[in-house]
Amino acid sequence: MPKPGPRTTYRYSNEFKATAVRLSELPGVAIKDVAASLCVHPFMLSLWRKRAREGLIVTKGISVDKDVAAELKELRRVKKAYEQLKIEHDLLKKAIVFTSERKAKSSRTSKADKENTP
Repeated sequence: MPKPGPRTTYRYSNEFKATAVRLSELPGVAIKDVAASLCVHPFMLSLWRKRAREGLIVTKGISVDKDVAAELKELRRVKKAYEQLKIEHDLLKKAIVFTSERKAKSSRTSKADKENTP
C-alpha cells in the first residue's frame, strides 16, 4: 500500500541515464538486471533507451567500466543457474513424495496378503 503524502520524485542526470543505457546495450545483459543494479524501474530504463534512440539522450562518449559489465554478465549467469537449480529441486521433491507414497501403498498390500494367507 502506498504511503500517504507527497510522492518522491527522483531526478537523474543525463550522464547517469546515458551510462544506464550503455550498460543495458551490452550483449548478454538483461534490462531488468541493469535496472535492479541501478535501483531504477525497468520501465524507466526502457524509456531512457527509447529517448537515446530518438537522440534525446546522448550516449556517445560514455564509457562503460569493464568490471561493471563483467559483474552484470556474471549476475545474469548466476540467476539462470539458480532458476535451473530451483526447478531441479522441485522435481526431486516431487519424485521423493511419489516414491514414498508408492512404497507405502505396496507395503500395505503386501502386509494384507501375508495376513490372509494360511
